[in-house]
Amino acid sequence: MVVSNKGNNILRQTNQEEQIIYDHLLKCVKSLSPEQVIDNFRCLFIQGKDYYDPQIRTSLIKIINTKESEQHFTFIINRCCHILINRWQMEPQLQPAIPQLIGLFDNLPAPRRGVGTSSGRLRQLILQFTHSDYYVKLERLARVTHQNKENTNVGNLINRYPCLYEHYLLPEDSSHEDRQTVRKIQKQIQKRYEIDLSKYVTYKVRVSKLARKAQLTPQDKKLIQPVTNPTLLSDKELGKALKQFVGTVEGGYSYKELSQSFLSHSIQTRSYKTFKQDLYEYLISSVDTQYGKHKFNEKLYQKIQTILPHCDRNKPDEFLILRTTSQLMNFLVIESSKKPHHYVFVDLITNLGPTPTVGLLLKLVLISHKVKPYLEKRFSILFGHYESFTKEGVPWLVKSLENLNIAFSVNFGKADLSFLRQIM
Repeated sequence: MVVSNKGNNILRQTNQEEQIIYDHLLKCVKSLSPEQVIDNFRCLFIQGKDYYDPQIRTSLIKIINTKESEQHFTFIINRCCHILINRWQMEPQLQPAIPQLIGLFDNLPAPRRGVGTSSGRLRQLILQFTHSDYYVKLERLARVTHQNKENTNVGNLINRYPCLYEHYLLPEDSSHEDRQTVRKIQKQIQKRYEIDLSKYVTYKVRVSKLARKAQLTPQDKKLIQPVTNPTLLSDKELGKALKQFVGTVEGGYSYKELSQSFLSHSIQTRSYKTFKQDLYEYLISSVDTQYGKHKFNEKLYQKIQTILPHCDRNKPDEFLILRTTSQLMNFLVIESSKKPHHYVFVDLITNLGPTPTVGLLLKLVLISHKVKPYLEKRFSILFGHYESFTKEGVPWLVKSLENLNIAFSVNFGKADLSFLRQIM
């Protein structure tokens, strides 16, 4: 079996000893209770001695005593964890076992020297694993399945933002099976959010209609069951976001209609240079005039002009549009975890507010749907950058993510809130 390991830029072959352990864990998770599986995992990997199946213990010792163990063990132990997690995630009643499994790494026995060479080596490798990106991602995944209400850090809000999951929870070299598991979690949480949002909007519409009556009767009040606001926005902020993303924003047109009009026009555009000029006009039409004239419009124009200038005479195609929109995401949100500058984004939020700022980003996604994962990655980088902050410390980020949830649910999800346009 060939396993991709992009972190080390190689394709590595799963050897016989690894496969023995993987098969053993898969057999355990299919036949034993989560408690028994966790006990077995603790005995085999954390305590590193007296495992009930000598063959499995022997295979592990062979792995950790190879020259490559320093390089590959973090990948192996991560794979072992995901074999169990992927199985438990399929059944909601078993999901609490996921944070329990990851919790095993919280209190590791100290590595010992000179006694039990293999056990000491294993403890050193496990400790090394806890300092890896693999472990960081596993801790994040555990937070999705178990929210700590006492923890007010931004990172504890991850279960609210399924659009971040694939980039925030998985290493780049994750297996197809691991990605499928996270996507399944993502779909479940997204569906639940959209249902809750639809119920809340329906409730508010019914209340609004009844409020128009001269007088509400006791019977009227009994007909309406209160529904909790499913977002972290105030009712007023949520109302503004719904109006922005469902209703009309410019000249009686919605964001979707504006993007369709732009794309219809761009088909006739002969050169990429002209396309960039049109794109600039398309974007700044959503920016407050006073703010835009200050400096933003000029910076945006300069940025657009520097994108792929050697293609200016080409006819714009899907590839050019994708490259353009992705580079603008770097400029408007954040470039990378290595270059986490996001002054433009914070400036937009400060001056325009989170709803119009997300609206500006939505305009780009609507003309190039393939850039949506790229925008999700930008926000996952921001989220990771601030995950140790309290949510009160970065309210602009939380409100931006809440608006992004709404914008994506309305434009790409299954939440049909189009009826709102009739009363807006």
